[in-house]
Amino acid sequence: MTITCTNTNVRCSRYKIQTQGVTLVELIVTVSILAILATMAIPSFNMLVTNNRVASYANRFIGSLMLARSEAAISGRRVVVCKSSDGANCVTTGNWAQGWIVFVDTDNDTTVDAGENILRVQSELAGGFTLTGDTNVANYISYSSDGRTRLINGNTQNGTISLCTTGSQRAITLNAVGRAKINATGATCP
Repeated sequence: MTITCTNTNVRCSRYKIQTQGVTLVELIVTVSILAILATMAIPSFNMLVTNNRVASYANRFIGSLMLARSEAAISGRRVVVCKSSDGANCVTTGNWAQGWIVFVDTDNDTTVDAGENILRVQSELAGGFTLTGDTNVANYISYSSDGRTRLINGNTQNGTISLCTTGSQRAITLNAVGRAKINATGATCP
């Protein structure tokens, strides 16, 4: 579009003034392309958020195991990580996603009794997540004073805890000497 000066009271330059703009059709096409790109990017972003949440929960669980192991070695007493729905008592129902506690087990019975110090409380994980242990680690993980995991009867305690949600999983493996490791594969998901 060219604008020419027609007002005689205004001094006009000898150059023509041009204005540029965007037509409605160009704007609609641009917005449509952006909408298409956004709909393709949102599922990828959701998967990124889910993967980060899974990694965060796995790291929290590993952190609790590391705390229990180091506290057992430092204090010379059994320290237990167990499933807990109320943050004060161990439970044998449900899965680890309902929460867990870490406590010093002075009487070696894997239950929280009066006078036993709770070191950490983890609240329930977000909906849609399961955290399930196989037979040896289904309800509790117990570290003896030497930093090894042991069942109440003294046998070695090792196993796999599976962290699962739609589209993402992690396997937390616990070996015979009490070390835990996170694996991207190997989880047993429902």
